[in-house]
Amino acid sequence: MTRREYTLRDIHMALDGEMPAEDREAFEVWLAANPDMKAMSTRFAADRARLQNVLASVLKEPVPERLTEVVTEDQPRTTRTSWLPAWRSAAAAAVIFAAGVAGGYLAGAGGLRTQAEAKEELVENAIGAYVTYAADQGHTVEVGGTDRPYLEGWLSKRTGLKLVAPDLKSEGFELLGGRLLPGGQSPAALLVYKDQKGAQISIYMIAKGDAKAKGTYTAKTGGPTAIYWLDKNYGCAIVGSLPEQRLAEVAKTAWKQLVEAVPG
Repeated sequence: MTRREYTLRDIHMALDGEMPAEDREAFEVWLAANPDMKAMSTRFAADRARLQNVLASVLKEPVPERLTEVVTEDQPRTTRTSWLPAWRSAAAAAVIFAAGVAGGYLAGAGGLRTQAEAKEELVENAIGAYVTYAADQGHTVEVGGTDRPYLEGWLSKRTGLKLVAPDLKSEGFELLGGRLLPGGQSPAALLVYKDQKGAQISIYMIAKGDAKAKGTYTAKTGGPTAIYWLDKNYGCAIVGSLPEQRLAEVAKTAWKQLVEAVPG
């Protein structure tokens, strides 16, 4: 039996049926001995099954040639809207996110996107998470926002970041809660907020190497807007369907609180 320390990548490989048969028994032993990882594997499997069920008919459609070119990096990216697929609708973002969760589509399956830029991956996943969860009134969060200290501690422990749930009451938004998401090499955290009119925004956060960037992305064809930052080994994207100026105001309030919590 192969004995080694396993990682999140191995969890995804096991769920995708890509783990070598000789590793499977030792992996199951490791999983049983690590309750947090076992719980994460269970959540990933449940999310994968739900996404596959909801998006089954769409996932069977052929991948557009334009998207394939972006994924394989055959085309140069020279403008703000050229480095991200120009999704025709918010549903397309959910498909991309679901494919990443369900089949490793954006995680490098078959050698694709092995050199993806950090900002591309951040915004793609943040918009996908918003469309998949923030817009899902029935399954928006895993942990409610009534106990903010517990929520912050839970997400911080699992992402390896010092995270806070920004207080956005001054902007008219109440915290609904958060959830943990697969994010490639490390888990990502998602916080969801809602105003009195029912509009929802999300804050997607993940450890992201030493990349440094910031900006705003809105697809030419519409859909949610993402305002993002990469700095101090930290990636954050605030996503919503508010007017861009209004979202920028909310994002500024949130970012000030978020960055103050990041050490150094």
